[in-house]
Parts: sequence; C-alpha cells; structure tokens
Amino acid sequence: DIRIYWKGLSNQAVKGITIKKQPPPLDCCDYNKDRSQSIRELVSSSIYDYDCLDQINFGVYDTVYTAARDRITREIVAVKKEAVKKEADGFSKSTLIEINMLRSLKHPSIVEYKQVVADDDNRDIYVVMEYVEHDLHEYIHRDMQTPLALADVKRLMRELLEGVRFLHRSRVMHRDLKPSNVLVNSKGDLKICDFGMSRHFPTASDPLCSPLVGTLWYRAPELLLGLCTYLAAVDMWSVGCIMAEFFLRKALFRGESEIQQLGIIISTVLDQPRDQLHDEFDAATSSTGGPVLTEIGFDLLCQLLAYDPQNRISAQDALDHEWFRELN
Repeated sequence: DIRIYWKGLSNQAVKGITIKKQPPPLDCCDYNKDRSQSIRELVSSSIYDYDCLDQINFGVYDTVYTAARDRITREIVAVKKEAVKKEADGFSKSTLIEINMLRSLKHPSIVEYKQVVADDDNRDIYVVMEYVEHDLHEYIHRDMQTPLALADVKRLMRELLEGVRFLHRSRVMHRDLKPSNVLVNSKGDLKICDFGMSRHFPTASDPLCSPLVGTLWYRAPELLLGLCTYLAAVDMWSVGCIMAEFFLRKALFRGESEIQQLGIIISTVLDQPRDQLHDEFDAATSSTGGPVLTEIGFDLLCQLLAYDPQNRISAQDALDHEWFRELN
C-alpha cells in the first residue's frame, strides 16, 4: 500500500512506486436526488431577459461564459451555459453540486449566485452570476515585465484566505482551488468560483471522498497518494501553491503525471533544504523585479505546503500569521 510511505517518502521510494488506479468513491452526500432540488425547478426567468454582450475567456471543456446585461435592471452579469449530459435531470453531477453550493454560500470572497434561467423550450439551462472581469491567472501573468506590488499580493491572499475560511466553517471543501478558479474584479476584489468539484465535509455515515479531484499542479500530496479520507487541508495546499505563484510568476510544482508531480513535491518540500527553496524565490524576485518573500512570509508558505496534512496550517491560523502584519 503506497500509504505506508506517508511520513517520509524519499526519491528512491518514489521511483519504485506505481500509483494504482481504483474507482473513486462517489461523493454521494452532495448528490442525492431525493434531497437535491431539480435544476429545472430552480428556473426563475428566461435567458431572453438578458442581452448578450461578449464571451468571457473563463472556463474549460465545453462551458461557455458570456457577459450579458439584464434588460430590466441593466446590470451586467456572467451567464454560464450548462452542458446537458445523461445524468440526473439531464445535467452533470458537478452542475448540480455547483448550483446548490452557490445558492447556499454567501460571502464577499465568493462569486455571487443570482438565478437559473432557461430558453423558451426549457431545454438549455444557464446559471447567472455576478460579472467579474478577470481571473487570478490573468492577473498574475498579464504583464511579466511589471512586478506585482507586495501590498496587492497580501490583500489578495487575505481575501482568498477569508473566502476559504468561510468555506471551511461552512464545512465545505472546494477541492479545485487554482488561479483560474479565482476571479478579480476591476476594483481588485477577489472572488472564488467554480464549485463543481466541491463537497461538504465527510461524515461518519459517508466518510470517503474521491481523490481524483483538483488540477494536477495544485493537488495536495494526499490526493496524489490516492487517499479517500481527507479534509480541508487539501484546500490549504492549493492556497500555498497560489501564494508561491504570486512570487514566482509560474506554478511551483509542474509535473506532467501524478507520479512525477508527487516526486517534484517530495524533492522540493521534503528533500530540498529550506534555504535552497528560499534561493529559488530570491532568484525569481531578481529576474522579475517582483516583491520579496521575506523570512516571515516564507514561514507561512512552508506551513501552507506542509507535506503532512495534519501539520498544514488552517485558514484562520494563516490569517493570524505575522506576515499579514509585517510592514510592506
């Protein structure tokens, strides 16, 4: 069992490991048709109450995000067309989960849900959300010649952690935090989005979670190891990866497969001396002219990227960290 290596997996151990693929457990507590309201029952208006303005370059696969204007209020919103699949109610599990999550989660750092609308035949379904101009990936990488201001990095990290703290206090794991799933509006306010992989904390009657979640470069090591019992620490790992990307202007762990990703994490977090990792950040700062990650900031990063999830810092403790009180 690969999990026997949990406390101290070395590079040599990694080379001899094959991660066995097993059918992931169904995250059934967030997908029970007897308890979930039908999407079609949530339809409250028509898509024709909105004027299409432009397509937004958010989303992957076949998801289409469009900027639209409410014909009555004149408010600009984001409209997400949901793909029809051969699952419950004609829509994917992730669609049902995302809508239910967005309806229940209200916080300044979470994108605001507005309503579900449909076409005249009630066949195509659209989710209407607040319009946010940019995603964090675009914000970080938009102009590599212009350094990010440390004050802005700290503010965005604080808003991200406040949103994650709210999720965890609501007993929700996002499970796919990454720069492209975090939005930034024209005022610089941060909004977490894309809750298709989220789920509530496991319970005694439903203790297992699928490890096949999250985007590879931001996936916690316990997920790469195939563990089915995990909690909010998987989100904190992703937050650490995002924090590193603010300073490096690139993803910290860039594997091409799960086993390679795990090996990179181990060589960086476990095997590589702390000062060598710090040198990588200093080198990135020198080449980009970006903000310096101080020793205090590096301490927070290391706590976010603790290999053992039991030692990983919580969102509340991260917000209380001295780095946020340190002078810019």
